[in-house]
Amino acid sequence: MTSALHANETVGQFPPSFYAATTPPLPAFPALAGKGTCDVCIVGGGLSGLSAALHLRRRGYDVVVLDAHRLGWGASGRNGGQIGPGQRVDQIALEAMVGREDARALWDAGLAARQLVLDLVDELGIACDLKRGIIHANHRARLGAHTRAEVDLLRTRYGYEAIDWLGREDICALLGTQAYHNGSFDAQGVHLQPLRYVFALARACIAAGVRVHEKSEVLALDQGAKPLVKTLGGSLRAGHVILAGNGYLGKLDRKVADRVMPINNYIIATEPLGEDLARSLVANDAAVADSKFVINYFRLSGDHRLIFGGRESYGYRFPADIPAYVRKAMLGIYPQLAGTRIDYGWGGTLGITMNRMPYFDFLAPNILTIGGYSGQGVAMATWGGAVAAQAIAGSAERFDLMARVPTARIPGGYEARLPLLVLGMAWYSLLDRL
Repeated sequence: MTSALHANETVGQFPPSFYAATTPPLPAFPALAGKGTCDVCIVGGGLSGLSAALHLRRRGYDVVVLDAHRLGWGASGRNGGQIGPGQRVDQIALEAMVGREDARALWDAGLAARQLVLDLVDELGIACDLKRGIIHANHRARLGAHTRAEVDLLRTRYGYEAIDWLGREDICALLGTQAYHNGSFDAQGVHLQPLRYVFALARACIAAGVRVHEKSEVLALDQGAKPLVKTLGGSLRAGHVILAGNGYLGKLDRKVADRVMPINNYIIATEPLGEDLARSLVANDAAVADSKFVINYFRLSGDHRLIFGGRESYGYRFPADIPAYVRKAMLGIYPQLAGTRIDYGWGGTLGITMNRMPYFDFLAPNILTIGGYSGQGVAMATWGGAVAAQAIAGSAERFDLMARVPTARIPGGYEARLPLLVLGMAWYSLLDRL
């Protein structure tokens, strides 16, 4: 049966991305075979799963990670690599959603997530092309009022002075395009090469004694005092289970499937542009994410390529020609790149929720789920794994904070989510154009 796990690529092989081409590979790990036991079984070998595994192993737990393909194969190793402050939803909206007290706690959680990434990069000596600075760019002038209000709120109520308003002249000078009208600049934002980062976490897990099985898709999960996790080749009886597959979980758990929708997104990498041309596109070497609902996001690589993400599709299949599919969006911002060669183009599947906030939940007393990062997963997935580990160890305060955020069921549930997504995204794509 077609699924996000199997629709586009060969089992166990990484897509031909710029990241895969510039990252030393991990060794392959054997598929699960036979029956076994562990303290914690983690389903999904991306940032959530590996972070949870590392933090649990450091607490002395016997941990097994199962991945249907390879460690880092999913969205964790394919994304735009951007880490902004706070959550995917801005603080004005969060205060309306959950109240000031929890909104402040969620803001602090976002900052803690970013700091955890920086701490791991430093501790593990990860060479992941880490750079500073995130620009939010508004594609409509009228959106500036909300951005200015958000900047003022963060600087005054939250004491976050790293963020500044950008007017029309400022943003055009920084980005070398007339496509944007205003925005903001976060000097403490971070961007990095995500596959190098996730592979470093994987190596730390292996060194700590985490057991890993690749090409081990979980086909069934039986709840109970000791849940039973089943794959094609074996099974594990575990004290706890963490579902960390995000947009790739399918129908493994119905409650998660009814709340987290898979959505495909695409990235291209140009040929090396040379430092002068590259800096004419992004003068301060920051990463950029714009205000469109179907968001465009981009940054410069260490070798002066433009790494540009944009456009989405619904259903499991990727477009036949991803470079051509994304190139149109890139040229809408940078027409001066019309003659530029595209060296890489790849897609991936992320998990989104109705309110664009992560979905953390206890599905049973000994089964947790973390995911639904909605495009803000590099830091929040790392932090989410650490928080899930804390919850299993008996300290669930931070997990409970995330679980309190209301995550609505998709109208019609799993069966209706694809047609609903197609309809909704078609509408918002139309609004972006108009």
